[in-house]
Amino acid sequence: MEPIKNFRLNHGYTRKQMANLLNVSISQYDKIEFNQRSPSNAFLKKFKRAFPEFDMNIFFEPQSHIQCKDT
Repeated sequence: MEPIKNFRLNHGYTRKQMANLLNVSISQYDKIEFNQRSPSNAFLKKFKRAFPEFDMNIFFEPQSHIQCKDT
């Protein structure tokens, strides 16, 4: 997910540091950042807890657009 990657880079974190901050495996973090897996509710909660200033709406916007196109 590009917004997560941009957030990470703007804050100077490595992928491993982000995984540690979120208390997830580097593998899980990478899959989400590289769009190979959607973030789970648990991941979203951890992200919000670690970075309360982050706009969580980015996680839902693409899904909304896909659903709109399907109907």
